[in-house]
Amino acid sequence: MNHYCYAWIEDWCKENGWTELFMRRRNEYWAFPPNGVMPLPIPQQVLRQIKAERGLSSDERVWCMAAGMVALAAAGLSFLAQSPMPLVTAFAFCAMVVAGLETEE
Repeated sequence: MNHYCYAWIEDWCKENGWTELFMRRRNEYWAFPPNGVMPLPIPQQVLRQIKAERGLSSDERVWCMAAGMVALAAAGLSFLAQSPMPLVTAFAFCAMVVAGLETEE
């Protein structure tokens, strides 16, 4: 799950003079700082600040909506089947989605 929108970070780079933004690994963004000859990772505090200002990325929104729909469908199936198993399955799915929403420090 991508926690940051590439365009958000690209906008920050343009505002602060960083050039040639690229993503090295998942959620690891690198660019050349002003007057720099070697790319550096975008600082984590900057990424956290961008995330706080912009909110959820499009990937995160899709996963949250999917978790909500699965929970609602499981509630209906549990009622119709008179069994808690659909709710247990939905709980497991939602727990994985919430774990995926956590960002690494």
